Amino acid sequence: MLDSVLPKFQEFLLERKLATAKTAQFYAFWVYKFLAFSQQGINLSQSEQKTRFLNDLKEKNQDWQIKQAQEAVTIYLAHFSSPKVYRLVDKQVSSHKQSADSLAVLESMRKAIRLKHFSYSTERTYLGWVKSFFEYLGGTKKTGFSPDNLTSVDVRDFLTYLAINKNVAASTQNQAFNALLFLFREVLKVELGDLTKTVRAKRGPKLPVVLTVDEVVRLFACMEGKTLLMVQLLYGAGLRVMELMRLRVQDIDFGADLIFVRAGKQDKDRSTILPQKIKQALQLHLEEVRLIHQKDLDNGYGEVNLPQGLAKKYPNAARDWKWQYVFPASSLSIDPYDGKVRRHHLDVSVVQKAVSRALKQAEITKLASVHTLRHSFATHLLQKGVNIREIQELLGHKHVETTMIYTHVMRDLAHAPKSPLDELAALRNTQPIIPAKPQAIAGKGTWERDNQPYP
Repeated sequence: MLDSVLPKFQEFLLERKLATAKTAQFYAFWVYKFLAFSQQGINLSQSEQKTRFLNDLKEKNQDWQIKQAQEAVTIYLAHFSSPKVYRLVDKQVSSHKQSADSLAVLESMRKAIRLKHFSYSTERTYLGWVKSFFEYLGGTKKTGFSPDNLTSVDVRDFLTYLAINKNVAASTQNQAFNALLFLFREVLKVELGDLTKTVRAKRGPKLPVVLTVDEVVRLFACMEGKTLLMVQLLYGAGLRVMELMRLRVQDIDFGADLIFVRAGKQDKDRSTILPQKIKQALQLHLEEVRLIHQKDLDNGYGEVNLPQGLAKKYPNAARDWKWQYVFPASSLSIDPYDGKVRRHHLDVSVVQKAVSRALKQAEITKLASVHTLRHSFATHLLQKGVNIREIQELLGHKHVETTMIYTHVMRDLAHAPKSPLDELAALRNTQPIIPAKPQAIAGKGTWERDNQPYP
């Protein structure tokens, strides 16, 4: 029985791209071990047999072998061993949907995304994942692929393929899952079947990278002009980079020292701090932006993209000064949604590249990015004794548990234990050992210290 199943299992892995030619044989080996082990507990369920098998392996094998065995057995039970197939197309859907090809499905999904008022970046990301899903199915189904014969097994295979063959991060796999979930619920109008047995990408606990106050000062010293103003806002107000780019003139309240973030993450509004230090620089910047806007109006342009349905409700609002972006693009461009010529906000790459250059110039070797400034904002406020709930509101976190991660970073920075090497040096009053270097002149056979001259 085992000899007949395993070659078919290897062929299945290669057809579905769930393993490479090299790893398929190892997956088959672990399944062989599992099936042989399972014969000892015939009355147990598959889940119980899998648990007993993996627990038995933990006493004999290394961690990477256990992970490989777990992936192999999961794929065998969930994908190969008579998986239950859930048809994803409702029998009562229209004939138009049943005959739709992949291009029509993609166009329908684009329209559904825009009806939901998702951002353009989300639209591109979701459509990209659906295209990848269709390409994957086109390469694995010998009889051809059509959107009207999808099953839950296809979705499960694709997500497993991403986790095992592509080795994607957990967040990437979740992003792909969300894109497919939107496709089926909003476009195909059906619910996904059981996906609980999908191999999920693992992500261990990660602490955010945080700059010290001195490092922030050094970073700012390597920047100037508009980009300096932008990163000071990111750090001083705890903004996400897209929140900064989407700021409108009316979102800055100079009188109350507040910045209003409209339709931020999860479509939530919030207010945060307007730093006193940059108020004057920001006002001067807005005067320059106003001149650019007036020039656009004189040339017959001056419109800006308005959120949701405001353009229909207020036809003239698109040219109003208060709706203009605080950080507009350097040139006019064609809006991909309706083809109109407008001045959009700056691309995020402008500030990302500026921060990357400044980090190198400041010789900051941490794996920092633009988002690191937001992490630093929260951590530095905690160090000053600001209440965690207040920081949660400033950051716009839904749950305080998300904000609590900064308490771990602060504790690590403030209460790091003293190294035993430092204790030893204090007790013995010893000097650090200086590594020796070989004598520069061959044949002497002696070694010199770093602080002694070479002959």
